[in-house]
Amino acid sequence: MKLASAVLLVASLASASAFAPSTFTSRTASSLNIVLNDDKTVAEKVESVFEKAPEFNGEFDDLVRTNFPGAINNKDLVTNVVNHLSGKGYNGANTLLATSLCCDELARQLEDDFTGVYGNNFNLGGLAGFPFAGDTGFGAMSAHIPDDGYCLVVYGPHVGVASDGTIGKVERAGIELVDNCCGSAIAASNYVRGITDGGAQITTRLQEFTDFQQGAVQELILPHGKRLSEADNRMVELPYALFDSQDLLMRKIVSKGSLGIKRGLVLLGGIQINTGPDTLDYFHPLKFDFMNYRGDVTDDMLPSLE
Repeated sequence: MKLASAVLLVASLASASAFAPSTFTSRTASSLNIVLNDDKTVAEKVESVFEKAPEFNGEFDDLVRTNFPGAINNKDLVTNVVNHLSGKGYNGANTLLATSLCCDELARQLEDDFTGVYGNNFNLGGLAGFPFAGDTGFGAMSAHIPDDGYCLVVYGPHVGVASDGTIGKVERAGIELVDNCCGSAIAASNYVRGITDGGAQITTRLQEFTDFQQGAVQELILPHGKRLSEADNRMVELPYALFDSQDLLMRKIVSKGSLGIKRGLVLLGGIQINTGPDTLDYFHPLKFDFMNYRGDVTDDMLPSLE
């Protein structure tokens, strides 16, 4: 299936989970909900969110950043994003947080880190982080933006990094097995490898409804087959290939639904890097754009996160 066809497929499908706020409690969950005119500084707010987070590990930080140059830990990410957006008028009372992240429970960590500042999120995402809520979900979400308020959309795929540095694997609390992460992405990668490096045939048959999201993930990264085959490390390249497809979809969805934007919308896109229970998670920001009510990008804020 060509990418254009897959785009139409995803844009036309609304995920039932799009209308459910995140309720998962993770290792740094916080009920903090910052309100307008409180007495806390940005630094104090973020400290409250991360008060139960693992300590910074310099050796592991070097390991992550060697494989993902530009990655920053979640605490630094949230600090910089919240601080920068506060200068544009964003606060916990006038901002709706929307996310398009994978269904995996590890992906809830980044949501929880931001909901500690902005309150419950609107979920646009599905397997591997693709915005399966589509146009319908985005339209419903934009109707929930506070009057004369703002929206922050955080989106992207995720990848695991185990304590020994293995990419595509991660330790999970209570599970002895070092598990795949992202399982959906790896399965899709294997599907693509079977076509590009083996004898598997491309099929345009719509996948069974019981697994249509995984079928779409496979077709949406198929155009990146050669890129993945030629990569020095396929597991490192895979989330970047996924992001390119997701970013294309997200921008099409936002463009079509831009009339729902009120004072402004920010797209924060990148690679979510999940780690074991004893280390901080990371994020490699690739997009940080402020869009006006017309849907035009008026400020590329990515340099503020570098």
